[in-house]
Amino acid sequence: MGENNIQAVKVLSKTTWTPNLFSFTVTRPDSFKFTAGQFVRLGVNPSKLKYYKQQHKESDATLDEDIFRAYSIVSSPFDEVIEFFSIVIPDGAFTSQLQHLQVGDELLLNTMPFGFLTLARYQKPLPKDLWLLATGTGLAPFLSMLQDLQTWQDYDHIVLAYSARSQEELAYVEQIRQLQADFGSLVDNPADLIFVPIVTREPMEGALSERLPKLLLNGELEERAGIKLDIDNAHVMLCGNPEMVEDTKETLKDLGLVMNRRGEGNIAVENYW
Repeated sequence: MGENNIQAVKVLSKTTWTPNLFSFTVTRPDSFKFTAGQFVRLGVNPSKLKYYKQQHKESDATLDEDIFRAYSIVSSPFDEVIEFFSIVIPDGAFTSQLQHLQVGDELLLNTMPFGFLTLARYQKPLPKDLWLLATGTGLAPFLSMLQDLQTWQDYDHIVLAYSARSQEELAYVEQIRQLQADFGSLVDNPADLIFVPIVTREPMEGALSERLPKLLLNGELEERAGIKLDIDNAHVMLCGNPEMVEDTKETLKDLGLVMNRRGEGNIAVENYW
């Protein structure tokens, strides 16, 4: 994994959205650079977390190992801190430890970024309409893109469709509603951001309620966005649970859109929980 790339970072803040969803920020090493949409490998050694030091008077050797997992970055490439958005997987070796994070804890960051869910991959069609379709923590790379002024400069319309099971799980909504003012206002002729919240397991006023593939097939997503999903000018990115990504990708292909390969085509995907 490249030991030379691993640096210690410190937890600066933690936000709990639900019992199973939380965000946190860490210090950013001076040398660390990434492109909006990329992910990094983040490591935790449970035995070094404050939580375990408080729980276990004697050290527990079984917890003394570095566990690494891939995490998309929420924050802008220009931010002074790095932000992550995490779900707790009950039996997950990594997230079941990470949920105990406290401010001041130390994590390990592999400073080599990965991933091709970046806007630079699109050469044709030229940028006009950007469709960002996310479930759960798959929102993370899109938030990073929407905090990059280049995104606002390059597109006419940006549709962010963000799906969760419950209203409670729809995280970052206040921040999303501020993006146009905070970032769009900093460029001439910025893109128009259209936010489409989707809640699938309970009614929520102002939100759509079906899964993304169905909303594409029945035209509801286009209707709510107020623009057409046009093969000649749409860039479509999918990020979230693998089932959503697969089903939505196939639906988009059925509608005539094509996978982006070697810079050409509409659809780019990342499986991410």
